Amino acid sequence: MPFFKPSHRRQYVSDKVFYAWFELIYTFVDVSAALLFVIGSVMFFSEEWKTAGTWCFLFGSFLFALKPTMRIFREMRYFKENDLDDLAKRFENGS
Repeated sequence: MPFFKPSHRRQYVSDKVFYAWFELIYTFVDVSAALLFVIGSVMFFSEEWKTAGTWCFLFGSFLFALKPTMRIFREMRYFKENDLDDLAKRFENGS
């Protein structure tokens, strides 16, 4: 089973709470990163605020980098919980 399989959203009915929390945190990170970039952009209009604006860009960049990292961890969790037995069987059968 590949990572990032679209059916993961529908396959784990018993895991709805985890998925809901993940989506909520993911959206919060996304909005926070975007806001930091907007605030940093506004700060660049003033020489006095350029350093603070640069920090906003840096923190926003870290948040944007966190998004795909979060998705990878979620997919690895699903992958681990659902398919290790199947992978072992396929390995034993040589397929």
